[in-house]
Amino acid sequence: MKRVVNLYRTSIGKKIIMAISGFVFVAFVIVHMLGNLKIFYPAHEGVYKIDVYGEFLRTVGYPVFARGQVLWIFRITLIGLALFHIWSAIVTWLMSRSARPIKYKVVEPVASTLASRTMRIGGVVIAVFIIFHMLNLTTGDIFPGGQFEHGAVHDNMLANFSVWWVTAFYVIAMLFLGLHLYHGVWSAFQTLGVSNPKYNSWRRGLAWFVAILVTAGNIAIPLAILMGKVH
Repeated sequence: MKRVVNLYRTSIGKKIIMAISGFVFVAFVIVHMLGNLKIFYPAHEGVYKIDVYGEFLRTVGYPVFARGQVLWIFRITLIGLALFHIWSAIVTWLMSRSARPIKYKVVEPVASTLASRTMRIGGVVIAVFIIFHMLNLTTGDIFPGGQFEHGAVHDNMLANFSVWWVTAFYVIAMLFLGLHLYHGVWSAFQTLGVSNPKYNSWRRGLAWFVAILVTAGNIAIPLAILMGKVH
């Protein structure tokens, strides 16, 4: 345990934690996206598949756990992991900055990419988006689409994304998420030691695949609803 704590105190230790937690988030956003894509399934006998999916998530662990209890435990765990991820990123940046007290006179982004240069601002946008998303489609405290109804996932999503600025915010947030995922997947493998030039092509390909898959899937939902393609 002491070795783990000592490792975490170093910059490489924090980067390892960020890499591991990052992979957890990658898995989560992919599964979450696949679940949300059920909005495109038509109703069967008056019941929407996404509503069935939402009810399944709320009843996981029942009757050992109360309705929705496991889901909230999972949400709180993810939020805690996200805060740990953000804290590690901030401390790593501060450590890197203190190690170079004199700033470069000229910054040449030769080896950097748009994804790497927007990691910090992207992280802020994603953090704001997560808070808004929880208050928007989880608790319904911020719901510009009208009356929020707990459990009515399909109707809530249609009402929510029929508001243009809500859809616009989601699309912008997903674009930043895509950039964040690309750089995150790429650098996470490098942090964990998979940085041999022999593997760089598939590492870059995987990073692009994850980023495009999640971005396209999550953007398709609000845009389709706003354009009236989902009824």
